Amino acid sequence: MLPDLTKETQFVRANTALLTAPLIPEIRLFLASEISPIWQATEEELAAKNLPPPFWAFAWAGGQALARYLLDHPAKVSGKRVLDFASGSGLQAIAAMQSGASRVEAVDIDRFAVAALCLNAKENGVKIDVALEDYIGRENAGWDLVLAGDVCYEEPMASRTITWLRMLAASGATVLLGDPSRSYLPKSGLERVISYAVKTTRELEDTDVRNAIVWQVSAEA
Repeated sequence: MLPDLTKETQFVRANTALLTAPLIPEIRLFLASEISPIWQATEEELAAKNLPPPFWAFAWAGGQALARYLLDHPAKVSGKRVLDFASGSGLQAIAAMQSGASRVEAVDIDRFAVAALCLNAKENGVKIDVALEDYIGRENAGWDLVLAGDVCYEEPMASRTITWLRMLAASGATVLLGDPSRSYLPKSGLERVISYAVKTTRELEDTDVRNAIVWQVSAEA
């Protein structure tokens, strides 16, 4: 059961707007716009208010690629039980449900992300099982498909996550990683599935367009 997220939910509503990501016009999300206070706030300002970085408030390139792939290839997810790890806004989880998944679990360790995720699921008319927990290291709980978008931006996070994702792949799950070739993406043990040109902004990335790739993670590096 989720804790009381009333304050976080109010914060999300006050600091975002209902928008669509460039690659996924079918799904509306509570996201930061260029006029949103949370967009304009610096890391120092957020820290002073005891707020974590609002990764959940943006539709990152890797997550958009995963969501687009699921929406365009529903046979890959239809009838399956799905885990969306480090779900953030819940974009991939929503896309999985819209593509016919039998059940989707979305997890994140950020209270604000979970609040946004719940709002976004309701806005798009899908039911998602949401958890505010760190799932890294857990054994496969019956997941057929595991999704992880944009988890290779920091070395500690990438290392822990990829080791766990390989364990889940070894258990028989299909593990899909959405990533625009960030610094800590593994150099081996990945099979390229598809790529998309994703429009972005230089406020978030170092270019106006990122080549976001959906990778399948193998059990061995």
